[in-house]
Amino acid sequence: MDDAVRPALADRHFQRVQHQLGAQMMGHRPADVRSLVLITGYYFPTLRADVLVSSATAAPVIGDLLSYTVAPILGRALNSRVFRKLFAPTAVPSRFEAEFPTELSLRPSQLKASAADTVLMTPSAAALASRYGELKMPIIIMAGTEDRIVNFASQSEHLDEVLGQSTLVSFPGAGHMIHHLVPEKVVEAIDLTASRSGLAESNQLTPMQPGTVDAEP
Repeated sequence: MDDAVRPALADRHFQRVQHQLGAQMMGHRPADVRSLVLITGYYFPTLRADVLVSSATAAPVIGDLLSYTVAPILGRALNSRVFRKLFAPTAVPSRFEAEFPTELSLRPSQLKASAADTVLMTPSAAALASRYGELKMPIIIMAGTEDRIVNFASQSEHLDEVLGQSTLVSFPGAGHMIHHLVPEKVVEAIDLTASRSGLAESNQLTPMQPGTVDAEP
């Protein structure tokens, strides 16, 4: 958060909903966040093929060249395959296919930014994993057990073990995009953590129990 903005927000606390780049949930000051809902996030460093693939596009000079030439062509050609992997093993919703702004996602600036985010995933997770113990607010972790983008056991399940007092809500048979498949469950989790953050501020909070949010769609 910009230091010039912080004074104006000094008396405010935020509820945060985070998808994918879960290591960034730490922000600059965890105390600014009242509660967290973490959706299919990446929290611990692993070897990832997509980091290697994105390295060239994220690099100076050659990355700009690729973003204006080859990368948009490859992106259009692989678009359907990427969608299938995101939602696998479930089908890609027709609404998502129809309304996803493909051309916007293939702009050179967006391709470069996406590649840079991907390359930074592993070092960011490595740098912040030791600080997860600072997270004392109500936290719900939501993830599909068949996620083909980030491994359920080594990421969401492991984070729940590290935090100790979080609630892990798993969706058997679901993949990475659970916020598109069961959005009502995400809303339920947001409402629940918001209510529990109020109890935390009044010192009435008890540990959140697994299964507080029903994973059944």
